Amino acid sequence: MKNIKSYVQENKQRFLDELIELLKIPSISADSAYKQDTINTADAVAKSLKEAGCDVVEICETEGYPIIYAHKIIDKDLPTVLVYGHYDVQPPDPLNLWTSPPFEPVIKTTDLHPEGAIFARGACDDKGQMYMHVKAMEFMTKNNTLPCNVKFMIEGEEEVGSVNLGKFVKQNQDKLSNDVILISDTGMIAQDTPSITTGLRGLSYVEVEVTGPNRDLHSGLYGGAVANPINVLTKMIASLHDDNNHITIPGFYDNVEELSLDERAQMAKAPFSLDKYKAALDIDAVYGEEGYTTNERNSIRPTLDVNGIWGGYTGEGAKTVIASQAFAKISMRLVPNQDWENITDLFKNHFESIAPKGVKVKVTPHHGGQGYVTPIDSVGYQAASKAYQETFGKTPIPQRSGGSIPIVSLFEQELKSKTILMGFGLDSDAIHSPNEHFGVWNYLKGIETIPYFYKYFTEMHK
Repeated sequence: MKNIKSYVQENKQRFLDELIELLKIPSISADSAYKQDTINTADAVAKSLKEAGCDVVEICETEGYPIIYAHKIIDKDLPTVLVYGHYDVQPPDPLNLWTSPPFEPVIKTTDLHPEGAIFARGACDDKGQMYMHVKAMEFMTKNNTLPCNVKFMIEGEEEVGSVNLGKFVKQNQDKLSNDVILISDTGMIAQDTPSITTGLRGLSYVEVEVTGPNRDLHSGLYGGAVANPINVLTKMIASLHDDNNHITIPGFYDNVEELSLDERAQMAKAPFSLDKYKAALDIDAVYGEEGYTTNERNSIRPTLDVNGIWGGYTGEGAKTVIASQAFAKISMRLVPNQDWENITDLFKNHFESIAPKGVKVKVTPHHGGQGYVTPIDSVGYQAASKAYQETFGKTPIPQRSGGSIPIVSLFEQELKSKTILMGFGLDSDAIHSPNEHFGVWNYLKGIETIPYFYKYFTEMHK
């Protein structure tokens, strides 16, 4: 393993060039207009795994986008690491806020990334972080340092709820059998403060529709006499939080895990500047549930947020109408012990119950998943911690994430193994937003660190 650092530096430009070519392909799983591009990305990932040294590479068709499965089995008596990642990306909208085209990757310097960062949709989430594992695999096979068996499962529907992955996992338990699952789809606190994600929030995602009159109406002739679906929808949404920003859905908090004061104190040890946080977002105050800090609100507490809202006339100029319909997309981030299907039902029942007369309300569930917590005393966590110590010179801080990877809880349920989340992105990398980027330093550091996980996991595994 000692020459991994020099190998990364010697191949730095090639590693960057290969990732840039992958980022050029607009693999937007949410938009059917990009179906062929998404399929082309699957082909490119399969090709890269073959070139990295996997003996078996399969493009597994599903009812949606294909799943790439690959493996290299060197000794059945050795432990097996299963690497999961995804090749699909979020839509890049709004395009006008990008400083460079989202699928024309460029490397630009920033205050946090003086050595440069790759700006492109998918740079950090998750093509860049997924590709670190491909290049780490390449190093281990070319230098004959792979200490255990490895399997890859790379999907193309993570950004739309992993629609077909659950079925694939249930049908291929023997193929996917492993001793630990390794994922890089999270982040770390800072370049000089490594961290390992130990918890993920669950997710419930719904769409709501409020229908009033059977057509758009003249707001002068009908205004004040007919329920306006947009007005009604905004009032209903506003009622979902009280004055303390506590969610008002009956039963919503019934199973919420309450962390002890000691656990909250441990969380508070992570470096955090509220002033820098506000400055980075250009806001003058933070906002959230009363009684919790910013880092607690975005990790260990459940949330309810409107992700999009529309209805009526939104074009240029004026059109005085009362819309027939109004719509919103709403996501709820959940904490461990909150069942996403139960929460979806609670939301649906409550939202429909608060609809006033004069409108009809429809709630359509989209997708969701359970929260996840991994113990820090597991062999996988300890191996990851030692890997970070090797390359960063510091012990990583365990940290709960506010994000969701819904499939992780299913992995434990179906494959009976723990997941280790070794993320190398930063909160400031603008994932899901315009100008998403991934630091060159972070990308290369990930490639350097991952092989040490294999080394220490194999040594520690019994």
